Amino acid sequence: MNDDSRPEPRHLPADLVLSEMAAFGHRRLGELTAGRAFVLAVVGGGFITVGALFSLLLADGAGSAGSTRLLEGVGFSTGFFFVVLAEAVLFTEANVVIPATLLDTRESARAVARFWGIAWLGNFAGALFVGMLVATVQDPSSSVAGLLDEIIDHKMAASAEGNTASWFRLIISGALANWLVGMAAFFAMMGRTIIGKYIPVLLAVTLFVSAGFQHSPANMGYFSLQMMETTGPGWTSAIGWNIVPVGLGNIIGGALLVALPFWYAFRKPDK
Repeated sequence: MNDDSRPEPRHLPADLVLSEMAAFGHRRLGELTAGRAFVLAVVGGGFITVGALFSLLLADGAGSAGSTRLLEGVGFSTGFFFVVLAEAVLFTEANVVIPATLLDTRESARAVARFWGIAWLGNFAGALFVGMLVATVQDPSSSVAGLLDEIIDHKMAASAEGNTASWFRLIISGALANWLVGMAAFFAMMGRTIIGKYIPVLLAVTLFVSAGFQHSPANMGYFSLQMMETTGPGWTSAIGWNIVPVGLGNIIGGALLVALPFWYAFRKPDK
């Protein structure tokens, strides 16, 4: 059988994905005004928050720790997939797309920093807004509230230790989470069908959630769901002892564990 008789691939080859991501990032930096990017980031934060809510509802009443974590991951993957399909702006996805763009094209540091900041602030605003709406229309059952408390306790465990080592562990956890979230974005870019995009997203996102790795926008969603019910650690502690160090780790994971290795492995010889 010669090469011409082979069927067309149903996915984008891995060596072309980073270039596709770079082109996507270049369009975003060039075409989205600050206002448009912020709106898409608010939408992204809202999607992630309903994904967090679905993870709680789906895992409620699961019989074992393993099945609970698995169902949380499956539920949360829904929010991330909504972001992918809607082309909303998500801070952790940008942590792969923007470094890929910088490695492939020349963009101003100011434009890149602005986009990162808008993504983070918009995701936070979207999480707060959707958390407020959810708290307005429904009261969680005691079992759902208990599961949410358990998740938040895990996310705030470093605060109880209150030392540099625990803050550093949050950064590492964030890097691991964005390695997997970045690969979810990478694989979704590969897919040429809805199912082809969803299956790798489902696997990668379920893995990072089940492992308990930390994801800054996801944590915004969980914190918003709890604190809109007038419980929780308070935003000062949540931001200082989770969202900020986890966000730093997310940037490291997306840039150093996804964008840079694939750029180095697949870059063209003339580059």
